[in-house]
Amino acid sequence: MSKTSPTARTTPSLTLYSRAYCHLCHDMQAALESLRGEYEFDLQVLDVDADPVLLARYDERVPVLVAGERELCHYFLDAAAVRAHLAR
Repeated sequence: MSKTSPTARTTPSLTLYSRAYCHLCHDMQAALESLRGEYEFDLQVLDVDADPVLLARYDERVPVLVAGERELCHYFLDAAAVRAHLAR
């Protein structure tokens, strides 16, 4: 039986709400990829145009980067907020 150490960390997961034709979305995703040299994280990119619920929620606010239920930033990457979240 294996035990998980109380200090064991799981890989943080971020979600980027985006759309295919959005240059700000592409810019934020590229900026996030540049942070992979500093931090390990999973990134899920979801197209808001593919889901009516996401479209109603985010529409013109994309890109929006969230960690769980917490919004880290929108329109432009707030690298300081993302680093602070990933450093936890």
